[in-house]
Amino acid sequence: MDFTQSPPSNSLSLGILSHSSVVTVPSGSKNDRSSKVLDDSISFQIESRIQEMAHPVPSIPLQLMDQQTGNHHNCKEENSNEEKKENEEVGEEKDVEEFRFWGHSMCLKRKLDCDLASSTSSLPAKSLRASSNELELRRNAVRAWGNQSLRFADSDVFEIMEKEKMRQYKGIELIASENFVCKAVMEALGSHLTNKYSEGMPRSRYYGGNQYIDEIEILCCERALAAFGLDSESWGVNVQPYSCTSANFAVYTGLLLPGDRIMGLDTPSGGNTSHGCYLPNGRKVSGASIFFESLSYKVNPQTGYIDYDKLEEKAVDFRPKILICGGSSYPREWDYARFRQIADKCGAVLLCDMAQISGLIAAKECVSPFEFCDIVTSTTHKSLRGPRGGIIFYRKGPKPRKRGMLLNQGEGSDRYDFEEKINFAVFPALQGGPHNNHIAALAIALKQVATPEYKAYMQQVKKNAQALASAILRRNCRLVTGGTDNHLLLWDLRNLGLTGKNFEKVCEMCHITLNKVTIFDDNGNLTPGGVRIGTPAMTSRGCLEADFETMADFLLRAVQIASSVQREHGKVPKPFLKGLESSKEIVELRTRVESFASQFALPGFDI
Repeated sequence: MDFTQSPPSNSLSLGILSHSSVVTVPSGSKNDRSSKVLDDSISFQIESRIQEMAHPVPSIPLQLMDQQTGNHHNCKEENSNEEKKENEEVGEEKDVEEFRFWGHSMCLKRKLDCDLASSTSSLPAKSLRASSNELELRRNAVRAWGNQSLRFADSDVFEIMEKEKMRQYKGIELIASENFVCKAVMEALGSHLTNKYSEGMPRSRYYGGNQYIDEIEILCCERALAAFGLDSESWGVNVQPYSCTSANFAVYTGLLLPGDRIMGLDTPSGGNTSHGCYLPNGRKVSGASIFFESLSYKVNPQTGYIDYDKLEEKAVDFRPKILICGGSSYPREWDYARFRQIADKCGAVLLCDMAQISGLIAAKECVSPFEFCDIVTSTTHKSLRGPRGGIIFYRKGPKPRKRGMLLNQGEGSDRYDFEEKINFAVFPALQGGPHNNHIAALAIALKQVATPEYKAYMQQVKKNAQALASAILRRNCRLVTGGTDNHLLLWDLRNLGLTGKNFEKVCEMCHITLNKVTIFDDNGNLTPGGVRIGTPAMTSRGCLEADFETMADFLLRAVQIASSVQREHGKVPKPFLKGLESSKEIVELRTRVESFASQFALPGFDI
């Protein structure tokens, strides 16, 4: 600021008072507001023409420091030399700014912390109380929105969730990969465990505060081994995968290099896309096919059963490093012993994806893959009736001699080394922190799996599947393989002139949920020619064989409606859907379905 020029004529003026005299920078009219100040200080005044003289503004003192001495104004005079010495020793910059004023060298010094503290301590108690009240109000504001129930915190989401709850309650759930969890599992999923971050394995985390999270995960692993009757000396388990697809990809990542070969069941034959999948135009639709070279084996199109002879021929020529058994839509038992022979013959690791049938295997209602396979993966929410997630079992310890040189586990290695590779692939290679609420919920579900009640539940699931299959076959319909050995069946609709897509839509409008599937035919065409139906979910709601007979009647009625609308409006989706919207038969069947389904409780809720 240039103080040597005359100020413009405005409404403000700056007054400097020093050495018992007054120095003013005039802005117009004169005034006599001045005061004496000490020799070693100055003050300034800002004056305004429009200011009322009845309310004078007091002068504001400025502390000045002589450049040579610089220690005139410290917190306490007796400590000034000591503080100056300390500042010089540590090389601290003084909070001093130098400037020149009308030819005089001056320094301005900021108030020190002790001055601020003393001024704060001199505040009146009323001001302190007001400050404390303000902080408490701010804390309460955070608590207020942090402790609201969903109904009040977000009414939009709450209302949609309520509608979904009623859809589940009033509908018939026949999707083979869905189920209803128990109340205890639901409580764990919605618990405070979701707050904790715990990257890494138990007792080896990247974050602190995980002692109880470790206890939960270790307990979950112990229960997983116990549920399937596995010895901890021979088998290990990782319960952190977010899904079975994640679990499968972790196995590939841990054991393979990009471009290595894998072999699994063809998707139209009932396989899972995570085992490798190509579209007819050659497009890769699965990460397993994008990052690795995959080749599929198929079912016999006449019987629907896996053709093990062709499988062996392909495997010996292709030489996969991982051979996969298990699928999404295969209604029959798997010949694990034959798979073991083929894997040994081509030097492959044998992986079983038991996602669909893991609950049946745990209850000993299906043949177990653990005797023959090296690695076993699964989802945790299907027939196992746990939370949504994945799990990986892997062999540990010494290999059997007959397989020692064939398992592609390193030159001359006679011990399995899956554990370190798979655990590293899950984290940090592919995932971040595990979902601790899911792991706790899985531990709860696995405890139930080991009970006699769960075994009885799985037995009922199979009985219900058999009853539903028999009811459909009696009505001159066609099932792939002619029936089922587990909880699911494939209904081939092509002989009825229907597509799986149109039939799925009719059922959905009647509040019956199932899913369309491709049916492999002689020409190898990929068409959704059927639907997949499963019994675990409605068994969880308490349905028995007679109830599934009733459901078969509903399904056959849906076939009649679909055929009628298709004859009138055609198979093309848009006009077909328009015909459904105006169908009174749809409304009548939906009413029957809702009346039937509402007889059965929805697990976890008081409805």
